[in-house]
This record gives sequence, structure tokens and C-alpha cells, in this order.
Amino acid sequence: MEGLGEVALIVQKYGGTSVGDIERIKNVARRCIATQKSGNDVVVVVSAMSGETNRLLNLVSQIAERPNEREQDVVVATGEQVSIGLVALAIQAQKGKATSFLGHQCRIVTDSTFSKARIKSIDAEKLFAALKKKHIAVVAGFQGIDDGGNVTTLGRGGSDTTAVAIAAAIKADACEIYTDVDGVYTTDPSICPASRKLQKISYEEMLELASLGAKVLQIRSVEIAMKYKVPLWVKSSFNDDPGTLVCAEDPSMEDVMVSGIAYDRNEAKIAMRGVPDVPGIAAKIFGALNEKNIVVDLIVQNVSKDEKTDLTFTVAKTDFASAKDVVKRVAKSIKAEAVETDDQIAKVSIVGVGMRNHSGVAAKMFEVLAKEGINLQMISTSEIKVSCVIHAKYAELAVRALHTAFGLDRQDTVAAAG
Repeated sequence: MEGLGEVALIVQKYGGTSVGDIERIKNVARRCIATQKSGNDVVVVVSAMSGETNRLLNLVSQIAERPNEREQDVVVATGEQVSIGLVALAIQAQKGKATSFLGHQCRIVTDSTFSKARIKSIDAEKLFAALKKKHIAVVAGFQGIDDGGNVTTLGRGGSDTTAVAIAAAIKADACEIYTDVDGVYTTDPSICPASRKLQKISYEEMLELASLGAKVLQIRSVEIAMKYKVPLWVKSSFNDDPGTLVCAEDPSMEDVMVSGIAYDRNEAKIAMRGVPDVPGIAAKIFGALNEKNIVVDLIVQNVSKDEKTDLTFTVAKTDFASAKDVVKRVAKSIKAEAVETDDQIAKVSIVGVGMRNHSGVAAKMFEVLAKEGINLQMISTSEIKVSCVIHAKYAELAVRALHTAFGLDRQDTVAAAG
């Protein structure tokens, strides 16, 4: 494998599309055996078969409108149990050796936040015992147990987190995330055909892109990889492309101003007008939202005028209805003048560690969007990103224009355009 010595300890993760049917499961088995035959020890983490988690959640919703999350986890965790059994059987059918492990069998211990638990520890003793016998260890992603022995799940995309956490626990030489895309792209290829695959990207950049709407990797998995310095590869399970390496930042990465562009249409905007500009008001507003577990993203507060101010912020569309209820109640109690809402927005962001050493990046972004006639509703910046909230209908136009302006288009596309 590229970047590693002849013998290595490798964790491979295969998503739902990679194990979507029997033929694909057989393909995964072939890949695992080939990796082992190259002289490597292999731990494989698999998701439920494509569509299975949704099917199980649908069954739950038919029983209970607001299901008990402990029991819901018991149901949805079964998807991975089927996958690991089938993958282990497929490896054995191809003359390989394999042992499957549910989350509790290799002691993936989590907290007790059902449906979105966080991993606390992993006891890798059984995995090492299987590897010592030259077995491929096939581990259920997405699940664990809490200290009370209850089945827990890690939230959507949780199999990525399982794989990286196991890689950290066993000090693997690499963690390979196999999916239906062959790497990390400069932006979503479905809306920008000129996007190109990155050979490597820093943990920080990947973390920003994941948090800003890129769906390639779950945020928590990147956090763990960065914390424990796990080399993370994003590859396709359908070809032998080398993929993208997510790794620690190196000097060459700083030469590029912008590495990627993300967009997110799943946010909504709430504005409180005429808010009394006195200490403690913001704490009251956002404290009330926090009590309902509503995560706030961007926040903009206008300069005070006549002892009144305007406060605007964004939330996930899934929290929009409950956020409106909370804000209207608080607005009445603090005597704010009005509450305005808008769910037709998009957040477009540019990301790059090179921003630390290049001035004028934000100004260039604003100029590009202005030329396209796109109005900026909100702006947020950090050391390596700039995000703008715009009208939803301009999201794709904005992404393509920024992609070209920051020199991210594929060379063959540029040549064709010229």
C-alpha cells in the first residue's frame, strides 16, 4: 500500500453502498483477503447494507411517534449485525479466515446518549487475538455499549468513527475509508463538473469541510484521526484508485490559498429585531435554545441604536420549527419588536490552511459573489475558512464561480473552456 511498509496493521471501513448486495459483499471479501495476502493484518469495519438503517427506523416510526431511544438503538443496531456475519462468511467462502465482532464483543464502550453516543474506550484484546490467528477481524460499525451494558449507536456516519477509533486504539498504520466516491474533491462534483480529486488534505481542512456540509467523512471521525494522528485514506470500493490522504498539515499545503469549497442548504435563518441592548439578553436567548438541544451556527449582532439591536443566527432546518417557537416565546418575554424567519438560505464556504499566509482571500470571495449579483446576508470567518449565507437559489452558481476564481477547476476543463 502506498505510503506504508511491506507489512502493516490496517483498518478498512466499508459503507452501506459497498455492502449493498451479495455481489458487493463478495467484492469486499476479495479486497480484505488481497490486503491480508500482501502481508498485512486487517481489521474490517462495516456499515449496515444500503437502505437497511432507514428501513429499521421506518419500522420503529410505525410503532411509536416518539420512540424510546434506548429501544430504537436496539432495533437499528441489528443492521450491522447482518453485515458483519455476511462479510465474515464471504471471506470464509473465499478460503480466508474471519471472525465477526459486535460492538459489545470487542468492548466499544460509549456514554449513554442513545442514538448519538460517543466512544469512551475500546478493549482491543479480542481483536489482537483474532489477528494473531491470522483471522480478518470483522467489526460492526455504528454501535457500542454503555457502562450498564445497553446497546448504543453513534449517529449517522458512525461507522467512520468506529473505524478511526479502532485504528487509534490498536495503533494501526492506516485507516482506509471505502465509500462510493474515490476520494475528497475540491467541491461536490454533482454541481461542479470541474471539481477535482485532492491527493491529500489536512485534518483541519477536512474537519472544516465536514462541518460545513461535505458528506465524505463524519466530523467525529476526523476529530479522532487528528487527535491520535491516524493517517486516513478515503477510497472507492469499486476501483483501485489511490484515493485521498487526510493527514497532518505540511508546508506544501500552505502554498494553496483555497483547498475546497463546501455548501449547505440545510440551514434556516432567524432574526430578532429591536432586541433590548442590555447585558444578559444574548445569554437568555441562546440559553433557551440550548435547553431544547438546538445547535446555533452563525450569529451576527448589529451595532446598537437607540438602545436596541438586531440579532440574527442560523440553525439546522430540522430544528427550525422548534427554534421558532423558542425564539417567539423569548422575544415576547424580553419585549423584542419582531421575529423574522427564512428557510430559503444556503451557506457557501471556502476552506484552506493557506489562508493563514495569504491576505485578501475574503475580499476576493466577496468580489466574485458580487459580480454574480449574489447578496451576502451573513458572513463568518475563522483562521482557515470564510462562510457566507446567501439565498438558496444562488448556491450552485456561487460554488461554481468561486471554484473557478480560486483556481480549483480541473486543467482539462480549463483548457476546454479556453
